[in-house]
Amino acid sequence: MRIRSAAVAAVTLLALAPAATAVAESHPAPKRGLLLTVSGAEGTWIRGVGLQCGPRAGGGHPEARAACNALTWARGDFDALRGDPYPCTKEYDPVIATADGTWRGRTVHWTKTFSNACVLDAETGPVFRF
Repeated sequence: MRIRSAAVAAVTLLALAPAATAVAESHPAPKRGLLLTVSGAEGTWIRGVGLQCGPRAGGGHPEARAACNALTWARGDFDALRGDPYPCTKEYDPVIATADGTWRGRTVHWTKTFSNACVLDAETGPVFRF
């Protein structure tokens, strides 16, 4: 009976594998625009969203217009974002923010580790508010 149960489980997993692949392939990195992600310290993916800033703001980002305005001010340089400075605790619970894709025709591959989610929000403003 155990062998039969194991066989049924294996067949079920094999049947589900193509579906999982199809879901992953349906959300590729954008050809135009940016894929923004936030991950935990252990490399665990927390959240991600697409951002397109031209000809109009969009791509699934809930604050797309504000994020695009912030990036325009910084000339596409994520390290130059003004953010919305406010005090944060000194708790060390690192998060990793990434941006991959294109900004006004220029390829972007940016990654930065922040000491916690509050610091990420304060330093990047609306760009990573999703």
